[in-house]
Amino acid sequence: MSFLTVITLLLVYQLIGELIVLEWTLPIPGPVIGMLLLLATLLIKKPLAAQMQASTQQILSHLSLLFIPAGVGVMVHLPRLQQEWLAITLALLISTVFGLLITAWIMLLMMKLFKERI
Repeated sequence: MSFLTVITLLLVYQLIGELIVLEWTLPIPGPVIGMLLLLATLLIKKPLAAQMQASTQQILSHLSLLFIPAGVGVMVHLPRLQQEWLAITLALLISTVFGLLITAWIMLLMMKLFKERI
C-alpha cells in the first residue's frame, strides 16, 4: 500500500472520529476515537495491517517532527504556564506516578495470568 494511501486512511479515520465527537458531544478527542476505530478495523482485517506496515514504519521514523506543533503551543502559552506552573507540575507528577502504578499492576496481572497458562 502506498504511503499516500496510508496517510489518507489515517486522516479519514481521524475525520470520522472528529465527526463522531461533534455529533455526540463526547469528552474524548476525535483522533482517539479514530484510532480506536482503526484498531478495530485492523483487528478485523488482519492483512490490512501487513499492507500498511512499510508506510507506518516511515511515519514512525519521523515521529519527532510531530512534537514541533506541541512545542510551538507551549511557547505561545508561556505566560499562562508561568501563572499556573504549580497546578501543571502537580498534574504531571500525579499522572506519571498513577500511570506507572497502573502499568506495573497490569504487568503483574499479565505475568500471573500467563504463568497459570503454562
